[in-house]
This record gives sequence, structure tokens and C-alpha cells, in this order.
Amino acid sequence: MTPDEITTAAEMLFQAERTGQQCGLLSLIHPDMTLDDAYAVQAALVALKRAEGRRVIGWKIGLTSRAMQQALGIETPDSGVLLDDMLFTDGATVPPGRFIQPRIEAEIAFAMKAPLRGDRVTRAEVLAATDWVAPSLEILDTRILRADPATGRTRIITDTVSDNAANAGIVLGPQRHAPEAFDLRWIGAIVSRDGVVEETGLGAGVLNDPVTGILWLVHRLARYGQGIEAGQILLSGSFIRPVEAPPGSRFHADFGPFGAVSLTFA
Repeated sequence: MTPDEITTAAEMLFQAERTGQQCGLLSLIHPDMTLDDAYAVQAALVALKRAEGRRVIGWKIGLTSRAMQQALGIETPDSGVLLDDMLFTDGATVPPGRFIQPRIEAEIAFAMKAPLRGDRVTRAEVLAATDWVAPSLEILDTRILRADPATGRTRIITDTVSDNAANAGIVLGPQRHAPEAFDLRWIGAIVSRDGVVEETGLGAGVLNDPVTGILWLVHRLARYGQGIEAGQILLSGSFIRPVEAPPGSRFHADFGPFGAVSLTFA
């Protein structure tokens, strides 16, 4: 994609979020779009948000489970940027109209106390740089149509990455744990909507270890001369399938001894 095409694509996504009206699939407009193009669109979209005063607070990792990767025909996760207006408090109510087609995922969040940079960072270094881990919910949304009405074509990885990896919000549970206090592979969650269990899962669903998700992110960012900063929050990847969040729905994720987190949509 040319620089002008990247700018135009980012502006389409920016306006879609502002108006609540989804735009068409970028993969149809740009059939030769690469992952590098998609991340360039994502960066341009984030730049538009930062120009309005938004502040980067961290990163999210997506498509970490084999089921989601197979659904999109890929073999690698993706990542997006967390901004300050995406952060909701535990038990918060999302105002009506805030999102277009929100969905919920359960994840383990990492808060960093030291920076991480480079393609040789190890798992031990990730753990040493982590201040605490906590239960969390991620709010997904899509500024791009899930499927093209004319052709039936569904979104592919370049659409999702361009759209900031479908990132829209984060809710942190109040609990804070040292990363070595639990075997994160065995941390699970029971996710209920309106009192009905919709999904369950274990941390091992994230690349066999949520820490591996963080490691993947550090190595990917190194390709672009970027890294993780102290104080940032990282969503390590969902271990459940996304659950639709229509207006009026109430969510509660029970992580057992690890904690709990909840959210309501007005």
C-alpha cells in the first residue's frame, strides 16, 4: 500500500468508530494488502487518536488460540494498542452507543515494572519485568464489517490488524498477584452473561502459557524498533471464544482463587 492509501484506510476506520457506522473490508479494497501494510494502517489509526489527546497505556495480543487461528487461516497471533479511554473499572457500566458490535473475552493482564525490548528477550526476563498479574476482560469491537454483504467475504487477518486487532476496551479485576504466585497455565475462568455460563477456559489456551504471549509481543515489536515500557498493561490473549455483548447484558468472569471481574452494558 502507498502512504496515501494507508492514511485513507486509517481515516475510514477512525470515522467508522466516531459515527458508529462500519466501513467495508479493507481486504476487498486492497486485495494485495500485507501484514506489514495492516500494521502501518493500525499505527496511522492510533496516531489519529493520539492527536486527539489519547494516551497509550499498553498492548493487547489476539488470535492466540488454535481455534481462532484456524478460523482465520493463520498461524500467528496479532497485536493492538491499548489507549487510556479504553480502560473501565471493575463493575462499570458501558454507556449505550459506546461500541458498535461489542464482544467479551477473558484474559490474564500483565502490568510491567520494567521495559522489555529486543528479539532475544527470554521468558525469565518477561517474568522479572512484570509487576503484577490480574484477571481481566477485553472488550472487542469491529469498525469493519464482519462480512461483505455483496460477496459474503468475511474479515481476514489484515482487516483485523488494521482495525487495531479489534481492540476496544479493557476491564481489570481488583486483585493483584506476583506472576510467580500461580501457574498461569492453570488459571481458568468461568464467564457468565446474565447469570448463564457462556464460556470456560484455561490460561494454557494462550500458546500453552500466557507468558509466551507476552514474549511473542516483545519479539514482534522488535521488528519495528519498538518495545514495551514500564507501567504499561499487556493483555496476554484470550482463552475463551468471544461472547456477544448486546445492550443490557451483564458479564461476570470467575477466575477462582485468582479473582473475578465484571462489566455491564447499558
